[in-house]
Amino acid sequence: MRTTTKLKHILQLYTVTIDMDEEAQMHQMIFDKNDNSSEEFISKSYSVVVDKAFRYMMKKIR
Repeated sequence: MRTTTKLKHILQLYTVTIDMDEEAQMHQMIFDKNDNSSEEFISKSYSVVVDKAFRYMMKKIR
């Protein structure tokens, strides 16, 4: 599945913030729209943080 498709699925359930630190690490925070819980994913690659968030979302759905 493409990264943009994964992001579209994530955005249906979560509010997403993406940031980069001075070491070029991507930080993605997702906030659940229903219960306001949050989770952070960190990696050097944008596609990796989106994939981690997608996998987290799929685990939470099941």
